[in-house]
Amino acid sequence: MSVDASATVLLVDDEEALVRLYENYLGDRYDVRTATSGEEALSVATPAVDIALLDRRMPQMCGQEVLDGLREADIDCRVAMLTAVEPTAAIVDMPFDDYCIKPVDESDLVGLVEVLLERATYDEQSQRFFSLASKKAALEVAGEHTTDEYDDLCERLDTVRDRIDTTLDAVGAEAAFSDLS
Repeated sequence: MSVDASATVLLVDDEEALVRLYENYLGDRYDVRTATSGEEALSVATPAVDIALLDRRMPQMCGQEVLDGLREADIDCRVAMLTAVEPTAAIVDMPFDDYCIKPVDESDLVGLVEVLLERATYDEQSQRFFSLASKKAALEVAGEHTTDEYDDLCERLDTVRDRIDTTLDAVGAEAAFSDLS
């Protein structure tokens, strides 16, 4: 994927040194906004934000609350939780697109942003699929795959996959017969 220099990335972490490091990683590629608190994040977030990278555990306002605030403000950006918190079944219903455990290096962070920008071009069903798949993978890596929430996540993932397959089959059939019309 090519770098979209017009993309705006919001970096939110209560560790200022980490915010500066991530800003250095991304600053020559994207328009980067930074915040070291949830309140500050919501004050600098606008509909221009394409990607939000949120620390999950911050004082006063956690990443989940920032995410809720972004959604309440109708900021339709792709969101990754970028955190040192190991995922638990609690992440299943959180409306984010990816979950990444710190520490991350420059190539990991740039790759994450590029993947999220690419996913932003997908239809809603495909975005949902990748969000669910990311949560499933995060829970499996953390060994959190024996809960009812994980089982529900897998069922939801299968349902979305089936819908996508049905759509692809229909599109494939239409394309196969397009020469006959």
